[in-house]
Amino acid sequence: MNKPIIFCDFDGTITANDNIIAIMKKFDPPGWEPIKNQILDQSISIREGVAKMFSLLPVSAKDDVVSYVLDQAEIREGFRDFVDYVKTHELSLYIVSGGIDFFVYPLLKPFGPFDGIYCNSADFSKDLIHIEFPHGCDEICTSQGCGCCKPSIIRKLLSEGTNSIVIGDSISDWEAAKKADFVIARDLLADKCKEARIDYQPFETFHEVIAIVDKYIGVKS
Repeated sequence: MNKPIIFCDFDGTITANDNIIAIMKKFDPPGWEPIKNQILDQSISIREGVAKMFSLLPVSAKDDVVSYVLDQAEIREGFRDFVDYVKTHELSLYIVSGGIDFFVYPLLKPFGPFDGIYCNSADFSKDLIHIEFPHGCDEICTSQGCGCCKPSIIRKLLSEGTNSIVIGDSISDWEAAKKADFVIARDLLADKCKEARIDYQPFETFHEVIAIVDKYIGVKS
C-alpha cells in the first residue's frame, strides 16, 4: 500500500480557534449570528453562509479585518513539529480550508512549503467583501454547496491504492470525514463522527496527531 495522504483543515484545527467566527465576533455586523447558526444546523450550505456573512462587511474595513485576524490567530501546539514529522516520513500534506486566502496564506507561510493549499479567496474590489470559491463541488459531491469542497479535492488528489487521513474540527470537514479512510477529529467533527458511528481518533494538540499518525503508519505499513 502507498503511504497515506494527509488532508488537514485550517480554522479550528491548525489554528486554535475559527478565524471566520473570530472576525464576525470582533466586527459584529448585524445579522451574522443567524447565518452562522444556519450553517451549523445545515439549513443553508457552507458556501452560501460564508458568502452571506462576509457580504455584511464593507471593503473599507479590509485593513482592520486583515490586521485583526493575523494578530489574534494562534497556531495549535505542536503544528511545527507535525510538519517536520510529515517531511521526515515523506508523507504528503495538503491544507484544505474553508478559510479565506488573506489569512490562510500568511499564517501558513512560516511552516511551508506544503504539497498544496486549497482555500477560498476574497475580492475587495467592490463596496462589500465578496468571497469567491475556486474549489467547488465536483459532480459526485452530494452536498453541491461546499465552499472549498474537501471531498472533491481528495478525489482529485488521491491515487488508487492510497489511503486518506482527514484531520478536522467542524461541519466543513464532515463530508470529507465520511469519505476518509482514517479520521482525526476534535470539537463538532468529533461529535458528528460519534453520532454517526464513524471511527475516529480525538486530538487537542498536534503532538497527539503525530502519535496517532505514527501508530496508523505502523499498522498499515
